[in-house]
Amino acid sequence: MKSKPEPGNLRERALRLLARREHSRAELARKLGQAGFVEHDIEALLDEFEGKNWLSDQRFAESYVADHRARAGSVKLAYDLRQRGVNDAIIESVLRENRDTELERAHQVWQKKFGSVPADSGEKARQIRFLQTRGFTLEAIRKILAQTESI
Repeated sequence: MKSKPEPGNLRERALRLLARREHSRAELARKLGQAGFVEHDIEALLDEFEGKNWLSDQRFAESYVADHRARAGSVKLAYDLRQRGVNDAIIESVLRENRDTELERAHQVWQKKFGSVPADSGEKARQIRFLQTRGFTLEAIRKILAQTESI
């Protein structure tokens, strides 16, 4: 049977997790809860960490987007951040900064995967589905395919 962790270990565990990479508040709370720590203690510690700016959903979102934007569009990035407990206002502000590169990033993903104009409507549909699963907007996908067809 798993014994209940010591309260002093909570701070140590949280700092160890944050030393590896940025976490959202919700992610860190979930991981510490799974380790067996008490919710009240977790919330108090996370409040302290946010007060010291050791924990920041804004910083987490910026880091996450920077790490994943080369492979994913804004739709997927927003979904992933929501799943990690980041609120919509932070998501909107972080993604607003990356909107201007969405078309360029989608084109790079398309170029790497396909690199040539779709031969028929079936191939075009396959390319559209692929880019949609990567989280690019339909507007960006249409622009890319229109650009490639004019080459």
